[in-house]
Amino acid sequence: MDQPEFEDLKPRLVLTGITKRYPSVVANDDVSLSVRPGEIHAVLGENGAGKSTLMKIIYGVTKPDAGTILWNGQYEAITAPAQARRLGIGMVFQHFSLFETLTVWENIALALDEHIPTVQLAARITEVSEKYGLPIDPYRLVHSMSVGERQRVEIVRCLLQEPKLLIMDEPTSVLTPQAVLILFKTLRRLASEGCSILYISHKLDEIRALCDTATVLRGGRVSGSAIPRNETNESLARLMIGGELAECHLAPRVPQEVRLEVDHLSLASPDPFGTTLKDICLEVRSGEILGIAGVSGNGQKELMATLSGERLSPDGSMIKLMGQPVGTLNPAKRRAHGLTFVPEERLGRGAVPPMSLAYNALLTGARYGMVQQGLILPGVMRTFSKSVIDRFRVKCGNEQSVASSLSGGNLQKYIVGRETMLQPKMMIVAQPTWGVDVGAAQLIRQALIDLRDQRVGLLVISEELDELFSISDRIAVLAGGRLSPSVRPAETSIEQIGTWMSGKFGDGASDARPVAASRKEAVNA
Repeated sequence: MDQPEFEDLKPRLVLTGITKRYPSVVANDDVSLSVRPGEIHAVLGENGAGKSTLMKIIYGVTKPDAGTILWNGQYEAITAPAQARRLGIGMVFQHFSLFETLTVWENIALALDEHIPTVQLAARITEVSEKYGLPIDPYRLVHSMSVGERQRVEIVRCLLQEPKLLIMDEPTSVLTPQAVLILFKTLRRLASEGCSILYISHKLDEIRALCDTATVLRGGRVSGSAIPRNETNESLARLMIGGELAECHLAPRVPQEVRLEVDHLSLASPDPFGTTLKDICLEVRSGEILGIAGVSGNGQKELMATLSGERLSPDGSMIKLMGQPVGTLNPAKRRAHGLTFVPEERLGRGAVPPMSLAYNALLTGARYGMVQQGLILPGVMRTFSKSVIDRFRVKCGNEQSVASSLSGGNLQKYIVGRETMLQPKMMIVAQPTWGVDVGAAQLIRQALIDLRDQRVGLLVISEELDELFSISDRIAVLAGGRLSPSVRPAETSIEQIGTWMSGKFGDGASDARPVAASRKEAVNA
C-alpha cells in the first residue's frame, strides 16, 4: 500500500507535554502527538485513559496545567471553543450538547459564530445533511429525536463549519452500520481535501478500516503508537489494556418460566415524530437473553418507556412481570416486582450528573436496605456503591465522586453494575456497551451472561449486531414499530438480521416468542 501523501506535509497540530490534573486523578500526563493535513489519526485507550480530556483541551473546553499547542507552526493558547472554531477546529462530542426544547436549526445556530437567517440556515442544514447521508429535519424539536438522530445533529452542526481539524469522540456509537459507512466516506473525502481528523472510537474494526495512524493512551500517558491497518483487533486491544482480552462464554441453558410477557401491545407515540408500536408480542423466560436489534428511531425509545413504566399501557394485562399484570403500574411498582432497567441515556436518566455515585445508587436501590423506616442509611449506600465500583472496575476517585466527573464508559459501567447488583428477576438494558472500551465491554457482556446463568430474564436492545450474536439466546428485530419473529443466533446471520432491520421480515412479524418452543408445543398437542 502506498504511503499517504500527508507524510510529506508539515504537522497541522502538535501537542507537547500536555498535562491535566484533577484532585483525584491525573487525566493527562506529559502527552505529545502530532497530526498532519489529510491524516486520520486515532486516539485509543481504555475508559478513563484521558482521551476525551485531551480532545477538550484541543477544543478549548479544558485548560491544561502544562504543555504547549502548536497550530500550523504557531503557538496557540486555546482558551475557548469559539477561539478553536475560528482557528478551524471542530468537535463532535461523545455526550450530546443539545438543548432539547429547541429545534435542530436553533441548536445549530447557537454554535455558529455568525448570524444566518433562519430560512438560509435551514436550507443549508438540509443540503449538508442529505449530501452526507445523514438527513435531518431542521425544524424538528430535539426532544422528539432518538439518540441516533441527535448524533446526526451533532455531526452536521460540525460539518457546517468546514473545519480544518475535525475531532470526533465516539461518533458512530449510535449510528447504524449503513450510516457508519456513509460517515466513513464523508471522513475520507474530508481527509482527501486536506482536513485533519482526530478520531476516538472503541470499535477496533472501525479504527483499522478508517485510520492512518494511532496514538495509544494508558493511565493518562502515551503508551505506544501503531499503524492500525498493520494490526489485528487483538494486538490493538493488548496495546490499550496491557494484556489479553477476556472472552465471553455463553453456555447452552434451558429457559424456565416466563418472566416478562408482552401481549399484542399497540400504542401510538405521543410524539408527532415518534414511532407507533404495532401489535408487539414477546416473552422472556428465566435464564435467557432476548436481544432486540434495530435502527435507532424505529420504536426502541417507545418500547423501553412502556416496559420500564415511564409510559403506561392502556390495559394492564398487555405487560406482565412474573405473571402479574403491570402495564398500568409506574416504574417504582414494577421495580417492586423485580425489574431493573438501564436506559440508553446515561446522563439525566441513568444517573443524575451533579449527584455522587453513592446517591445515584440510592435512586434505584432504596428498597434494597439503603432506607429503613424512611431514613437513609449512608453506610449501606456507600458500601453498595463501593462494591459496584470494585466489581466493575469503575475508574473514579471514590463513591463520593459526582456522576458527571466520570468518563462516559466508566459511568456506563457503574450504571450497569448498579442495576446488575440489585438482584433483579428481570432486567431490561438499552445499548449496554455504548462508548465503552473493549475490555469493559467484555466485562459488561459477561456480567449480563452471568445474570442469565443465575436464572434472571434479560431483554437487551442494542445496535451492535456482533454484541447481540455473542450474548443472546434469541434475537428479534424492531423496525417501524413492528417486532420480527425471534430466532436463535445459530439459525440466522448478520445479513438476515440486517435485512430484517429494513422492515422486510414478512407477515409473521410481531411475535418474539421462542419459535422452537412454539413448534414443540404444537407437536405435543
